[in-house]
Amino acid sequence: MNYFFRRRWLFGLLAAFLFVSVQAQEAAEKPRRSKDRPAKTADQASDKELGADQVLVYKNIDGVDLNAHVFLPAGHQASDHRPGIVFFFGGGWTNGSPRQFVEHCKHLAARGMVAITADYRVASRHDVKVVSCVRDAKSAIRWTRENAAKLGIDPDRIVAGGGSAGGHLAACTGVIEGFDEPTENASISSKPNAMALFNPALVLAELEGSTSAELKRLQELPTRLGVEAKELSPVHHVGPNEPPTIIFHGMADKTVPYETAESFAAAMKAEGNDCELVGYEGQDHGFFNYGRGDGSGYEKTIAALDKFLERIGYLSEGHDVRIRNGSR
Repeated sequence: MNYFFRRRWLFGLLAAFLFVSVQAQEAAEKPRRSKDRPAKTADQASDKELGADQVLVYKNIDGVDLNAHVFLPAGHQASDHRPGIVFFFGGGWTNGSPRQFVEHCKHLAARGMVAITADYRVASRHDVKVVSCVRDAKSAIRWTRENAAKLGIDPDRIVAGGGSAGGHLAACTGVIEGFDEPTENASISSKPNAMALFNPALVLAELEGSTSAELKRLQELPTRLGVEAKELSPVHHVGPNEPPTIIFHGMADKTVPYETAESFAAAMKAEGNDCELVGYEGQDHGFFNYGRGDGSGYEKTIAALDKFLERIGYLSEGHDVRIRNGSR
């Protein structure tokens, strides 16, 4: 599938993302824990402050409770079969907080979806490699589907969403096989039914035409990732029948270059997949976050997300959601 990846200037940019921690716009809180005192949760400080309707543990690993902060529509019942979405925060797999996507969750819950912003392990708090972050993301999608009846979610309409490193995790759940926890029920899929990716990291390994200097830098990445870079590089795993996807990306992004999103979108379309790339001229990394600048980045991307979800049948036009086998 490398035949359309022949732009050498992409490759020198690949490692840049992997060695840059996304700034405060994607990580409202960046607490570090003492090595002598293991954390009980991925982000205890935010657990009581996010305003979620439910805070549920979706995974416990190495003494860490990973929480799903669940936002419910008004009048929601477990018997409803509503679409759901699980967001993963950004922060370079090093820090960050589920707080990043709270406003997205509130908006989508108001539209009628069950919206979740999920904790996952990160390097600064849990001394983990990126591969562990990927495992946690897959666990979150599987847990959501496994508990769909309790959550009032349609198990066949689950969206994986995220920004930057979190967008990478969401993409991994959609296009990369494996990296599932061996203790989990493998008969329940960890693959989402759709993806919503905000300036995601989608190209983590060399593509055809990389120079020797670039190769040397890329060879250092497995130390941080925990596996060979290509194994966790979404663009290298795209095949047919991938989930319908929308990507929001600033065209002036210096942390995760816009051209990497173009390469992923091209790979998706080459395999016959539904992939919509929405570029925003002059916008840098993290422009989509709530509270950034004049707020227009958030407003424009959330409106485009609504239209995408309407197009694939997860929202209906107006201010309600389609519920299968539910009360409406």
